[in-house]
Amino acid sequence: MSTAADVPRFKGPNPIIQSMSATKRSTTSTDVKSTMSTNWLGAYGNFITKNNHQVSQIESTLRSLTYIIPGRFRDAEIASESIHSGVQLLSLYHDTLLFRASSKLSQPSLANAPSPHKRYIRFWFLKSPLYRRVAYLLQIVNYVELLIEMAAKRRGERMRWRAVIIIEAIKAFCKLLLLRITKSRPLITPVLPEREPLPEAPTDEESAFQGDDSGYASASGSPQQSSPDGEWIMPRTGMSLPTLPSPGDISSYLLSRVLTADDIKPAAKLVNQLQGSAQIAEILHILSPLAFAVAMARSKNKRKAWAPWVLGLAIELVARQLRDRSLRTTPIEREEWSRRGWALGWWMMRGAFYENITKSLVEGVRRRMPSLIGGILEDYEYLWENYHFSTSP
Repeated sequence: MSTAADVPRFKGPNPIIQSMSATKRSTTSTDVKSTMSTNWLGAYGNFITKNNHQVSQIESTLRSLTYIIPGRFRDAEIASESIHSGVQLLSLYHDTLLFRASSKLSQPSLANAPSPHKRYIRFWFLKSPLYRRVAYLLQIVNYVELLIEMAAKRRGERMRWRAVIIIEAIKAFCKLLLLRITKSRPLITPVLPEREPLPEAPTDEESAFQGDDSGYASASGSPQQSSPDGEWIMPRTGMSLPTLPSPGDISSYLLSRVLTADDIKPAAKLVNQLQGSAQIAEILHILSPLAFAVAMARSKNKRKAWAPWVLGLAIELVARQLRDRSLRTTPIEREEWSRRGWALGWWMMRGAFYENITKSLVEGVRRRMPSLIGGILEDYEYLWENYHFSTSP
């Protein structure tokens, strides 16, 4: 039979109680930090949503400064490109916040209906979580690819080209995955929904002015409301009535309210599925940058060798010849084909063509420019000559 003498006694504080107290304090501290971080992110999101126009202007200004600062690429290219990439990534985060805020708003009126391109991208962005993740990954890689190449070049040319090939392989894999997710539909650029301006909330003075000057009030006595585009919102039903056009703008006013075939099509039908040679053409277009990078890495005289340049351009031209030119081509597809056609001009700034032909033309133009513009152009010459992703799509 146990006695009081058999019970173990602790001198000083009980270690078990101390351990439990420490665990409880650490859990409480973690919960407090998590709550604080959530509150800070929520407050930051609300600030961006309420001041989206000012934030867009600040982002545009910072982005422009990274383009025009003289000496940008000489001694501190990594620092300058880090600022540029940081602004782009922050802008991408702001786009996400504003997209969430716009999704909570009511459906836009016919006058402010989104374009077919926005409808198509928004459809896949909301439908497929995998599309959303892959599109974000592809966009992030596009924003940091030049910065990674600059950092890799500090460790030698071999490491630089290894990084270039890995990045091009990641981009090609993401694009092929998007091609599979969208059921063999061509890749439409950009792959993420574009930023849409949110309506600004009226200030207290504007609300008071509307309340004093209202000519109509609902049964509950609430004043009339108006949307930022001037449409009058009926307080009971929430429906909007458009404003009357000016006498000289009646034709455009009526045309803006005419429904087209693309306005009533399902979003998935705005881009046709590729089959046969058209699907092969899309795959070749996706693999063209990777093939050019691999050929450049294997070439001995990378600047003046014509083989990589001819190979990359030949794949692009074959892809254009194989693509579908039927009458079923939609406006989104025609817009994308036109963009890719203009993008072929970048081949004049790559590889042997730039080194043997374009470089001398650029130098001749630079000498005739004022000193400030000539200095900026010289900095871009340094970028075009030394970095693959400065001219890569």
